Amino acid sequence: MTKKEAKEKNESLTKILNKANEDYYLYDMPTLADSEFDDYMHQLIELEKEYPEFLKDTSPTQKVGGAPLVLFSTYTHRYPLLSLSNAFSGEDLDSFNGRCEKTLEKTELQYIGELKIDGLSIALIYQKGKLVVGATRGDGFIGENVTHNVRMIKDIPLELPVPIDLEIRGEVYMDNDTFVKLNKERVEAGLAEFRNPRNGAAGSLRQLDSKETKKRHLSSFFYEITYLKGKDIETQEEALEYLESLGFSTNKDRLLGSIEEMIAFCETIVEKRGHLSYGIDGVVIKVNNIRDQIELGSTTKSPRWAIAYKFPPEQQITKVEDISISVGRTGVLTPVAELTPVLIGGSVVSRASLHNEDYIKEKDIRAGDYVVIQKAGDVIPEVVKVVLDRRQEDLVPFVFPTRCPVCNSPVIRIAGEAGHRCTGELYCPAQWVKGLIHFASREAVDIDGLGEKIVELFVNEKLISNPGDIYRLKKDDIEKLEGFREKSANNLVEAISKSKQRGLGPLLFAFGIPLVGNKSAKVLARYFRTMGALLKAKKEEFLNVEDVGEKMADSLVRFFSEERNRKIIEDLKNQGVMMEETFVLKGSIFKGKTIVLTGTLPHYDRKEMMKLIEDYGGKVSTSVSKKTDYVLAGSEAGSKLEKANKLGIEVLDEEGLLKLLNKEA
Repeated sequence: MTKKEAKEKNESLTKILNKANEDYYLYDMPTLADSEFDDYMHQLIELEKEYPEFLKDTSPTQKVGGAPLVLFSTYTHRYPLLSLSNAFSGEDLDSFNGRCEKTLEKTELQYIGELKIDGLSIALIYQKGKLVVGATRGDGFIGENVTHNVRMIKDIPLELPVPIDLEIRGEVYMDNDTFVKLNKERVEAGLAEFRNPRNGAAGSLRQLDSKETKKRHLSSFFYEITYLKGKDIETQEEALEYLESLGFSTNKDRLLGSIEEMIAFCETIVEKRGHLSYGIDGVVIKVNNIRDQIELGSTTKSPRWAIAYKFPPEQQITKVEDISISVGRTGVLTPVAELTPVLIGGSVVSRASLHNEDYIKEKDIRAGDYVVIQKAGDVIPEVVKVVLDRRQEDLVPFVFPTRCPVCNSPVIRIAGEAGHRCTGELYCPAQWVKGLIHFASREAVDIDGLGEKIVELFVNEKLISNPGDIYRLKKDDIEKLEGFREKSANNLVEAISKSKQRGLGPLLFAFGIPLVGNKSAKVLARYFRTMGALLKAKKEEFLNVEDVGEKMADSLVRFFSEERNRKIIEDLKNQGVMMEETFVLKGSIFKGKTIVLTGTLPHYDRKEMMKLIEDYGGKVSTSVSKKTDYVLAGSEAGSKLEKANKLGIEVLDEEGLLKLLNKEA
């Protein structure tokens, strides 16, 4: 290899690894398999050894992880949270042992082997026994402060049995059953699937709403004390025992012994990992004695006293018999590889999601191809690559359907979205349940009692299949079903009748038109005032509405031009569903003004206050900018209040806002 070729290879590997790190650490969406990443990293390390002039401080070989996301406040770690060097064989572990013995001038060192949990690395800080900070690793020096979400993880104690100052490091993870269940829910909701349990854990811990984190049922293991005041810990084994005594979860699958015993332990875990309820991607081998750890020290990237033995992914080659299309409950079309059944990770795999059109094109997967598959996070089957030297010449590239395979409606791909979507929101059988649940929801026509289970029951009993059917339901139809009596049937019929008067805005939102949310539906309803005007509107008219852009305008034109949608709207009108906007401004003091809410108000909840502001012509925004006119701040107001003060934006409390309204009144 010439020096020029080496330089080009260095730049190429650096670009690949930087992109992979960004996808993994910043966006929790890994685009390279661990084995691929490790291979690229190994190539770069060897290249930098041969050509040291290419080694820079910014090289991926010198960096720990990713920068923190701007959505969260940052936290600077007192002690860097370093990553680990990797070993891929018993020989690598022998070499690691040799380096430790040489530096310490000792032989027969004692090690401890711990499972390497495939989750999100986290640091916890306790002061006087109380949890004050939970932070992600970030780049190893500055992480994200996710304390509000950490408090939602059941097995993390908020207060310790002793009032100590303590800093520890561990891993937040999602078990396999939770991961599978969550992905099923995401598919049904039309959201992208998490690629593996680590991706799921990271995405869950980075929720802006901590209630969402709580729903994800995360777990944790802790394995390192980075700071402890007032107590001496002499070994890693003792550290784990002390963490257990404080109420932390520590992994019990560990071994104390020589390097030879560590190698045997790694081989045992390779066989065992498929039977664990959570994902692991290796075994961490640590020098057990803490004083020895201190003497060995660290490089800028990793400790010299620990190493991660990485597992090779279990892979198999099988044939793609066909590529089918599955239509989810929100109309998202998902391509699926129908595989010749093959045993992998202890179970038979016959199908693998191909996610979307871009995924298929990127890997150039064709029906009839032989492919390498593995289980992402040892759970979900995924196609790693095509075995090109086994491809037959007559295989043709996959073409995404332009019509829904369930209802034959046109299929669209909205700009900026990865997936294709069926446009038969109101009548596609694949979308009946989800669409009708949305139609009846509180922000839509608000039919109290018509929740998910009842909708599923009615659909299964062939009582409803589109919104119009809801208004044809009779008391006798409902009362004869299991779980209903005369009173509950009466209550539901009354709720259905009451929902007819919700008005144009909620009805428009109930239709589930792509890109049209609750807020946009209100704005459109207040602009056009009647359903008749919406049905006649051209794209140019939609674009005249505040906050309606090209994509939303196209979506609206497409929806209202579809004859089957127009028939359903006519059906609803004939059954007495109100097609006019009922909203009337109570005043105009906030007309043209943008207001941001933050914190907890003493007398109004967030929805009540948003409605009040809108009643007086105002617009509620979620973020503070130079265009913000007021910030309404309650107790425990956070960064939005700080930003408002920096920008010189007027800040109101609840009493101050009500005084402004009283002036107009």
